Amino acid sequence: MSVPKETVILAYSGGLDTSCILVWLLEKGYRVVPCMVDVGQGDDFEAARKKALSLGAEKIYIEDRKEEFVKNYIWPAVQAGLRYEGRYLLGTALARPCIARCLIEVAKKENATYISHGATGKGNDQVRFELSCYALHEGVRFLAPWREKDFLEKFIGRKELLEYCTQRNIPVKATKDKSYSEDDNLMHISYESGILEDPATVAPTDMYQMTRNVEDTPNTPSMICIEFKAGMPIKLTDDSTKAVIASDPVPIMLELNKIAGMHGIGRIDIVENRFIGMKSRGCYETPAGTVIWAAHEDLELITLDKEVRNIKEGLSLQLGQRIYNGMWFSAEGEYLRDCISSSQGCVNGHVHMKLFKGNAMVISRESPNSLYNEELVSMDLAGDYEPADVTGFIRITALRLREQLRMKTAAAAAKK
Repeated sequence: MSVPKETVILAYSGGLDTSCILVWLLEKGYRVVPCMVDVGQGDDFEAARKKALSLGAEKIYIEDRKEEFVKNYIWPAVQAGLRYEGRYLLGTALARPCIARCLIEVAKKENATYISHGATGKGNDQVRFELSCYALHEGVRFLAPWREKDFLEKFIGRKELLEYCTQRNIPVKATKDKSYSEDDNLMHISYESGILEDPATVAPTDMYQMTRNVEDTPNTPSMICIEFKAGMPIKLTDDSTKAVIASDPVPIMLELNKIAGMHGIGRIDIVENRFIGMKSRGCYETPAGTVIWAAHEDLELITLDKEVRNIKEGLSLQLGQRIYNGMWFSAEGEYLRDCISSSQGCVNGHVHMKLFKGNAMVISRESPNSLYNEELVSMDLAGDYEPADVTGFIRITALRLREQLRMKTAAAAAKK
């Protein structure tokens, strides 16, 4: 009586790495069930299905998680105003826990022994996938080929993978000449490795797919309005025609990606600190995210109490670091999201923007929860404010500074 094969759920893309891993795992004697999670990457899923089955997989899961990705991951990131190291809007880091949750669901259905992925042994994604899975399923185990000795000995790099494809009749579009890798979803496209590993090398302008070069953008701006409720976008409107462009999460991202991308908005080229300890260079396109983040920040400034926002900024910094490091499902991650979410009930209103030549410019805003008091701030009206009171306010505020000066003066005199 034959022993049943152990089942591996493979996070599958249909590209070079995961196609080779699929065949390699099959040759190792595993039952491999590929799982493709649609988070807006625009892949040809039907072609990927046929390819996986032709390579020997007995079945494949293709799961549409776009709405879940936007509602449960991108929108909370908008509420938090997340940025890693002040610039990166975390497009890849936000998608990984969404994908991991789906992998765990499939693993439970298939009674799988292992989860496998094509993340490299030097990157953040191996950490994000596996930490997320550990948080969701007790006893989960992993086969990470790019950390397996026999895989690394067989596949030193891209050249050996392509040779393996030729030997095993694995159809791939990749070539030995491709000079960088990319990862895309509804939020962004990231580019790294290859020629981009040298931070002094200028990234080729024809690399970018979501955004136009500024030189090629329209000479007429797009005027838009984003409506927020509890800190989350609920409607995108063309301010020139007043026509509603989108009012559901996924269409808002899709349409705004097109509009902002047309105007060259959302490109960054950065060096960042990976969780595992090394610096890496990445180029990112995040057109819709860049616009939404700017709009949300502006609306917060008119609706949030000053001290609440100061505290919230500190929480956002901590949450961004934890999500970058793969801790979405951690206790502290949940706590920080809950704290930040509690600040967003008043972040309601409309933000009007001008998108033009790489810039996302806020031009006006209004909110039913506005803390802006035009009469109070006006230079032409006294309002509920007595200018003479400021004398005492300044003197009391300066008490600490005057005491510092007294101490410094006394210390200087003592040295003479």
